[in-house]
Amino acid sequence: MALPAPADTLRLLEDDEVPPVLEENPGSRSPFFFTCDHYGRLIPRALGDLGVHAGELERHIAWDIGIAEVATWLAKEMDVHLIAQRYSRLVIDCNRPFDSPGSIPLISEATEIPGNGGLTREQVAERRRAVFLPYHSRIAQALDARKASGLPTILVSLHSFTPVYAGIARPWHIGTLYNRDDRLPHLLRDKLRLEGDLVVGDNEPYAVSDATDYTIPVHAEKRGLMHTGIEIRQDLISDQSGQHQWAERLSRLLREIEEGLHARKLMPAE
Repeated sequence: MALPAPADTLRLLEDDEVPPVLEENPGSRSPFFFTCDHYGRLIPRALGDLGVHAGELERHIAWDIGIAEVATWLAKEMDVHLIAQRYSRLVIDCNRPFDSPGSIPLISEATEIPGNGGLTREQVAERRRAVFLPYHSRIAQALDARKASGLPTILVSLHSFTPVYAGIARPWHIGTLYNRDDRLPHLLRDKLRLEGDLVVGDNEPYAVSDATDYTIPVHAEKRGLMHTGIEIRQDLISDQSGQHQWAERLSRLLREIEEGLHARKLMPAE
């Protein structure tokens, strides 16, 4: 394990490092629009390994296991614009408000993150500037462009969750999440339950809130967009077979929802 070395500059990402934003299908005309806040687990070279053992960086504390592949396959299958974040939530969590204790965590679950201790105001600001802001600025830019083009937009925020938390097994295979607007989450929840082989959470294992979430409150709710969060249990998408199966299932059900909205003239306006 190695803590970040003292730096002469606050610059977090060098020009040859991977950019924080990943995109698929930016020219899509689909009404759906996908985000993936915890897609990747990269750490900038300047931060070393944040003082965390390599094995810990493969766990859920660093990223949402399996969701990158599901998001990529789902976007490809449906030709949907996907915007995803490549850097670890341990650097800065791109689905947390800045004033949330989880924004740059000192401890995640039971794991201490030494490289996040004692940060100056300038170091915190640089993490936001280098990682958080490019991601959310690109989402906002894309949503503005869709509105200017007259495209209806349904935002789907993709995540995964651990099978066991604090020693307690989680029974849900998937959950649909929301804060103030439950229209799409309940449409998707009901379709998932009709599959007959799933335990589907309604705002489980997490619920969206202004205090704990950023993407849905800021990009979807403030714009009045129809939206849902989706959480898939990680053991179901830990290999390629499961990832493809879930991408295909969600693709089919989201298309059914789209067709139903059109048929009932409920497709949201741009």
